[in-house]
Amino acid sequence: MAIALSGFLLLLISGIPIVLALGIAGLIAIELTTNAPISIVAQRVYGGINSFTLMAIPFFVAAGLLMEAGGIARRFVALAEALVGWITGSLYMVAIVTGTGLAAISGSGSADTAAISAVMVPEMKKRRYNIDMAAAVIAASGALASIIPPSIVMIVIAITSNQSIGAMFLGGVVPGLMVMAFLMIGCWLYCRRRGEIYRDAQTFTLARLWRGFLDAGPGLLIPLIVIGGIVGGVFTATEAACIALFATLAITMLIYREIKLRDLPRIMLRAISLSATVLIIVAIASVFTWVIATTGLPAMLRDWLTGLTQSPWLFLLIVNLLLLFVGMFMESISAVLILLPILTPIAQSFDIDPVHFGIVVSLNLSIGLITPPYGICLYVAASVAGRRIEQVSRQVWLPFGTMLIVLLLVTYIPAISLWLPDALVR
Repeated sequence: MAIALSGFLLLLISGIPIVLALGIAGLIAIELTTNAPISIVAQRVYGGINSFTLMAIPFFVAAGLLMEAGGIARRFVALAEALVGWITGSLYMVAIVTGTGLAAISGSGSADTAAISAVMVPEMKKRRYNIDMAAAVIAASGALASIIPPSIVMIVIAITSNQSIGAMFLGGVVPGLMVMAFLMIGCWLYCRRRGEIYRDAQTFTLARLWRGFLDAGPGLLIPLIVIGGIVGGVFTATEAACIALFATLAITMLIYREIKLRDLPRIMLRAISLSATVLIIVAIASVFTWVIATTGLPAMLRDWLTGLTQSPWLFLLIVNLLLLFVGMFMESISAVLILLPILTPIAQSFDIDPVHFGIVVSLNLSIGLITPPYGICLYVAASVAGRRIEQVSRQVWLPFGTMLIVLLLVTYIPAISLWLPDALVR
């Protein structure tokens, strides 16, 4: 198994696509450490995606793309401007609040980052904001999609750890709102000492807020229907994803009328491409996780960690450091599929609640979306802003620091993530 893991890391460092690295490492591990026939690969690949729940992913991805193209994102920005546009550093605040709203529809961090950047960056440049800091803040706002339901990462975590998707979704609500609040506080502290360009002359008015709410109202119904339906047991996560897609389609085509029938093939093809990327990784990673379970690696690690420490606090610290490092180099879903089958049994041996542990994992990997060298949300934001990744990376300290504070609070105060699922679904 050590040879297979070393081979996987070597392939990853060499720049080979992660799906090929997983597949090759899995084949090596099967040949060297098991007596299983090679046909087990086909069985595990099929079994890895033969899941009704996983069908939610392409529907949520398609809903997110429709939202981006159909005017919902722009209306969320207008509502956010009416709500927080009067605060110092207003455009940063608007980006953060918009990211929170979009996260409750799409579940895709990169799509949300692209949508926010396209709307906000031109105005930020016009107002002479620090555009590198703006890109870093927008990237963090997009990364909220990994925490706030209906997060695709949380769906994969729930499936991998055999937990309720509804409980996992509810567990992410308070941490997600905390990240939003801490980001806003951090940006306010940053802006209040940096001159008049960050002070908005716009005043708060209930009339403007009401107009923004009415305009964005149809889009706001989508997360309420999705989360309410899942938590209330009205429909499953996959059924909720279908409803989200058709509701988004109806709103963008019939109410906002910004998408035409001729636009749908292009949007759906992009959704198919993005979904296929995720599902191929899930399928191939299932071979790797089967080998991990077969060779007894989780038990070996559990024995090593329990011999090292009997403290759940120290174990969680080790997990946080590991996931923060992994998130710098690996895509979130791949990290979940590789590491969660190893870490979840160890967490259970320390009597750590699996929903709480899943939220900790999700928070860590959302931070990975803004940390170089991988940081996909950071790359998207830098690209739209027309800046080099090195320039934007120098400003990532503010969102990274605020998200790290929330991570530590959620890690060591389980009630933050557990009180809502305990009150409503468990």
